[in-house]
Amino acid sequence: MLRRTGRVRRRLILAATAVAALAVSTAAVTTAYAQDEPTNLIINGDFASGTDPWWHTENLIGAVADGEWCLDVPGGTANAWDAIIGQNDLPLTAGESYELRFTARASTPLSVRALVQRDVDPWPSAIEEFPVLDTEPQVYSYTFTANEDWSDAQLAFQIGRHAEPWQFCISDVAVLSDAEPPVYEPDTGPRVRVNQVGYLPEGPKRATLVSDATESVAWALQDAAGAEVASGVTDPHGTEPTSDLAVHTIDLSDVTATGEGFTLTADGEVSYPFAIGAGAYDSLAIDALSFYYPQRSGIAIDDEIAPGYGREAGHVGAAPNQGDVDVPCYPGTCDYSLDVSGGWYDAGDHGKYVVNGGISVAQVMGTYERALHADGGDADRLGDGSLRIPEHGDGVPDVLDEARWEMEFLLSMQVPAGEQLAGMAHHKMSDEAWTGLPLLPADDPQPRYLGPPSTAATLNLAAAAAQCARLFSPYDEAFAAECRTAAETAWDAATANPDMLAQENVPAGSGGYGDAELDDEFYWAAAELFLTTGESAYEDFILGSQLHTDDVFDANGFGWQSVAPLARLQLAAVPNSLADRERVIDSVVAAGEDYLARQAASPWDLAYGQSGQFDWGSNSNVLNAMIVTAVAYDLSGDERFRDGVYAGLDYILGRNALNNSYVTGYGTHDSRNMHSRWYANQLDPTLPNPPVGTISGGPNSVSSTWDPVAQRWLQDCTGQGCYIDDIGSFATNELTVNWNAPLSWIANFVADTTEGSDPQPDDLAAVENLAATPTTETVKLTWDTPPWTNEIEVRRDSTVIAVLPGGSTEYTDTDLEPNTEYVYTVTGVPEGDEGALGSSVSVTTGFPPDEGACQATVSVVNDWGSGWQGAVQVRNYGESSINGWDVGWTWTEDQRITQLWNAEWEQTGADVTTSPLGWNAAIASGGSVEFGFIATGPAEPQDFISCEFAD
Repeated sequence: MLRRTGRVRRRLILAATAVAALAVSTAAVTTAYAQDEPTNLIINGDFASGTDPWWHTENLIGAVADGEWCLDVPGGTANAWDAIIGQNDLPLTAGESYELRFTARASTPLSVRALVQRDVDPWPSAIEEFPVLDTEPQVYSYTFTANEDWSDAQLAFQIGRHAEPWQFCISDVAVLSDAEPPVYEPDTGPRVRVNQVGYLPEGPKRATLVSDATESVAWALQDAAGAEVASGVTDPHGTEPTSDLAVHTIDLSDVTATGEGFTLTADGEVSYPFAIGAGAYDSLAIDALSFYYPQRSGIAIDDEIAPGYGREAGHVGAAPNQGDVDVPCYPGTCDYSLDVSGGWYDAGDHGKYVVNGGISVAQVMGTYERALHADGGDADRLGDGSLRIPEHGDGVPDVLDEARWEMEFLLSMQVPAGEQLAGMAHHKMSDEAWTGLPLLPADDPQPRYLGPPSTAATLNLAAAAAQCARLFSPYDEAFAAECRTAAETAWDAATANPDMLAQENVPAGSGGYGDAELDDEFYWAAAELFLTTGESAYEDFILGSQLHTDDVFDANGFGWQSVAPLARLQLAAVPNSLADRERVIDSVVAAGEDYLARQAASPWDLAYGQSGQFDWGSNSNVLNAMIVTAVAYDLSGDERFRDGVYAGLDYILGRNALNNSYVTGYGTHDSRNMHSRWYANQLDPTLPNPPVGTISGGPNSVSSTWDPVAQRWLQDCTGQGCYIDDIGSFATNELTVNWNAPLSWIANFVADTTEGSDPQPDDLAAVENLAATPTTETVKLTWDTPPWTNEIEVRRDSTVIAVLPGGSTEYTDTDLEPNTEYVYTVTGVPEGDEGALGSSVSVTTGFPPDEGACQATVSVVNDWGSGWQGAVQVRNYGESSINGWDVGWTWTEDQRITQLWNAEWEQTGADVTTSPLGWNAAIASGGSVEFGFIATGPAEPQDFISCEFAD
């Protein structure tokens, strides 16, 4: 697998900020002109007459000497526009092309912002550039085409936002008419397009050749040493609509060789290198989820955990921040403040949104929930210690720890009891006005406000919190109970206020996330609440919804504004007692068939965009459609669906019209200049690019949504080609929490459904003949003497339980639960650059004698003297699954239960009886369910309480 942190191949043509830009130390730059005498729209650009009619903000002081205007720029400003020089009233003509040219230097290397714009809200621009200045004079040249007639254009150099004072010097400024129109030619590399990360040995392996040839051409596959591994001929396809390119397809699926550094040659072109191996996506599964830690608000990012991304905590109430520990409502909407610190920054800005946060955290939790329920799912792979986060050692799966950071923020956005609209959720919280790029979270000076509540946000909270309640129940009953209460409260509030739409531009410094169709949010929330509670009221709502029987799946996948497919997937995949669940399952499998049909028609294996339209965030649509197909595989076991997912990833990872991998750090030619205020290396070399495993939004052909960069360079694009890896192109190159969520889900699906990592030449060999001998409470492990002398590590269910001296051949694990399955892994402890292969064995401890198949215990979770929190575990020690249980016990003192969750219950005197909710009635052989309660009186644990299974 090619997982990179450095550029393998220098781009031939840089993206927008340098496409038509040239910085040289000589005195002249040559630009082609349509006629001999272009008109210079700038007056006194050589400063021969002083500085008139130039203007500058009051915080700048400067003087002209030798034709150069030098100004002292104060430090400590937050935004580029906090210090500006400019000239007004430039006439631009629609369709005409111009060259912006100037010479500039700085007292220290840094970037500034240069624009030709209108000085009226919303400040539309004809060109926006971010030249990086050096201490020696450089000549900068940019060409642009005006899209409208403007009589009042403004040239502005925005030079604020730097922490330390510095000096800016500029000379020879010109905006020249009659330039040749700028042309953007993306670096598409070789015409043989492959998945630049790799192919799976058991999966499809296809490539695409861009060629006008009407007949087949020969292809050959070479390994890293240049030896030919396979050969054949292409299948001509002709011109296809998503790219407007003539293409051929190449099928390598019969290749069984594995390794790295393969290349594919066809029509005189050699592809970027790629791997073939079972472990091709193991690191992506972790990297895509580890993206969220540096995206956190309200916590300092530890550079040891996320190397290169350490920064101060953002929005913890420390100046210059004005949030988020006491954020007021937007003026005129309510009269209270909330502590809404924490959570994830939504995208490349500093806003936090309930709607987008809701689907994001749901899919992150769903990554874990799938691993719990799907055949072959590996929840241990996402366990404690698996991700790059600070919560290691708490016994909670890391994926849930990360989800909790966002979930607690969502809970804090609920309108408090006693207030008008209590139980509703505020739509968002954000800055009063937009800030510029770059700007670290801790440096944001803007006032922060709560956006008004909305029904959509409230239902997002209800759905995500309901899912939280069932997933956190085994790890933190109190938090699970808090999530359930919030979910039920939100549902009641939403049904009481069913059409409260978002006020999209409140506050002004925020994304809208408006949605006028709320039936799908109600359907999703009801689905999650039913899956958690099993209550008939939610089931009745689901069965009565028109969406429940509609065909909710289409070629566009789904997203934050269209969540009915997500609800349908959850109802199909999460075990439940819904009356028509089989029909629901059939509908998902049918949607998977539709996906495969669309994919088969595409020479890119792309089941999206066949109409020619690519929407904002199209890559998330591609991935979410793949999730539908992946769930169809989980439900049916039909490997055609699995292979459809494998092939679908090809497009994301380089097999596309632009020959670009949209995931940072993966592939030879990858996206790395996503729109972000702190992953802004393109603007400030001291800042990083986005973390490895970050996905770009991808092509967007809807020109009405384009940013100035897209408007400038993508006017004649088609479908897949409507993308530019430029930090200014938020319409095509944004990063967001809801786009990395489906990438995380799919990468983990692929990691779960492959056979594991391939051995590397320097790996320590696996121990041989690993065997396990169980008793009721112990497991003895034995293995052959290994061929190395390294220490030996023993893991139980992914947790290290022992490190043994080199040469050891046995270990006994003690104090285990009876009749419980454990997975043990034994590996050598690597040294230096070594890797290590592990051997694993699964074993089940013996059945406890004389206690029966149904066993239950009461344990103490927390005791505060006057009351306590307890947990009841019901375990099936029988040889087959059961469906129904009754558990009871008798207190020995005056305990009274005041609250109990995840079970039906009744207390009469000292006697307590409990029975399941619909969703937790079934217990597999060796499995268990838990429920919790709050009680008064002394804490009292009990073993072997009354436990009976239904007949």
